[in-house]
Amino acid sequence: MPQIIPIKNLKDTSSVSELCHNTTEPIFITKNGYGDMVLMSMELYEKLAKRLELYNEIAISEEQIKQGKTKDAQKSLTETRKKYGL
Repeated sequence: MPQIIPIKNLKDTSSVSELCHNTTEPIFITKNGYGDMVLMSMELYEKLAKRLELYNEIAISEEQIKQGKTKDAQKSLTETRKKYGL
């Protein structure tokens, strides 16, 4: 379940940092009862950024398939695994 905290709680930086590192989801910050910011650990950010990059590469690949630009599947899979450390 996502964590939602008011912006005033950001004053206690140590507790907010600990919360970020103890959760696997972003923390949503509210201001005057409305969503304002999202906060997460660097580790979670990097994981999500890699996932987004992978999704973008898949979208590019799907477009290339539509255009008839294809590669050997085994070679491409090996390159992708190396690139993302899979």
